[in-house]
Amino acid sequence: MKYSGIGGQAVIEGVMMKGSSQYAVSVRKPDGEIEVKVENYKSLKERYAIANVPVIRGIFAFAESLKMGMGTLNYSASFWEEEEKENSKEKQNTNDILMGLMLVIAIVLAIGLFVLLPFFISEQLSRIIPSIQLRGLIEGVIRVAIFVAYVKAISLMEDIRRVFMYHGAEHKCINCIENGLELTVENAKKQTMVHKRCGTSFMLVVMLVSILLFMFISVPNIWIRMVLRILLIPIIAGVSYEFISLAGKSENSLVNVLSKPGLWLQSLTTKEPEDAMLEVAIRSVEAVFDWRDFLAHYEEKESKEETHTEEFEVVDVEDENDEILQALDRYFEDVSVEEKEQMTEAEMSE
Repeated sequence: MKYSGIGGQAVIEGVMMKGSSQYAVSVRKPDGEIEVKVENYKSLKERYAIANVPVIRGIFAFAESLKMGMGTLNYSASFWEEEEKENSKEKQNTNDILMGLMLVIAIVLAIGLFVLLPFFISEQLSRIIPSIQLRGLIEGVIRVAIFVAYVKAISLMEDIRRVFMYHGAEHKCINCIENGLELTVENAKKQTMVHKRCGTSFMLVVMLVSILLFMFISVPNIWIRMVLRILLIPIIAGVSYEFISLAGKSENSLVNVLSKPGLWLQSLTTKEPEDAMLEVAIRSVEAVFDWRDFLAHYEEKESKEETHTEEFEVVDVEDENDEILQALDRYFEDVSVEEKEQMTEAEMSE
């Protein structure tokens, strides 16, 4: 697979795809038509030098993705409101405030459910398990179990299930391109629904990194340990981002093995999409990414690699040795003939 650089997100009845300088949201409207919205954006990495520093860049990327994701979800939901009001500045301001409030509430709930709850549950075991390190491991296992149970539970909801189907469509389209195939519904259908750069994998890596880190925070005071867990979330996200970025660009055997748990977990957050969903995802890709140009360079690179391999063709060692031995035999035969002729001439002169 070749790294394309595009990423995406499933939204309500649609898919968002993000390129280098633009992102597009394609939504299947209630009347069956596909609405495509394209927006320019300037990454924080282009605005601030500090946003390019390893680990720190992960914090900026996470915040940027969170904001963009909430905005695109809000946009896709607007097509399914019962009563559509006139688009006014006042309405836009209200939506921005509501979106910001929802984002804050979502972050608080996530911290409470996936950070604080596992911590307090594990702390109840302090009398029978005095080791802070062991309790940290148990806390991590509880955190992963809660996350898996949460994802499994929401996947039973019909609306969420359809979002997960669009998630599968997003992955299939990206995999289709990165496997060097033309982006069509038929080609996309044949692709896998998992991808190493997926946000689901990112969340699992965050939890695994937090296990390793929290196991070694041996501060005696329980409240300080709790506060540290909250304060270290950005650092954990930054480290996890570095691994996900590496995994998305590498085919290293060790990286592939370490990516497996995240790929397994994606079986819960991706579902087999309908053809109509793949059409929506393809429209998003084509709005921000020239996949034909990408495939042209893809084929050119493949051709160069094949040529390079042919230039260093392996020689059959046994055949080469046979040729050398035959040449030596001919040489010694010629030498022996010359010696015989010289000896005959010497005898005649005597």
